[in-house]
Amino acid sequence: MLFQILYFHSSVRADIEAWPDPILADYARIIELLMQYGPQLGLPHSRAMGNGLFELRARGKEGMGRAFYCYKKGQKIIVLHSFIKKTQKTPERELKIAQKRLKEVKDV
Repeated sequence: MLFQILYFHSSVRADIEAWPDPILADYARIIELLMQYGPQLGLPHSRAMGNGLFELRARGKEGMGRAFYCYKKGQKIIVLHSFIKKTQKTPERELKIAQKRLKEVKDV
């Protein structure tokens, strides 16, 4: 059974769709794998960030796109936040946005 991809807000999807084409193409390929394999998808495509938060890792010659997501009952994946990564370390600000949204989703 395939997992269903949902977005926390339409702006999250719009941000991803605005990524440079090579990064967006890699995201599309990885999201298909995520739909098929769910929690079994691991590095280099996905990484657990702790407390039920995961990071999708898209790449292109222009840089790295990151999308934070979580799982919900009923084979659902919710993409919480996305950004283009400019440094090796994930910026604390981006992580905090994803963690806040994760808490909102879990409280529902």
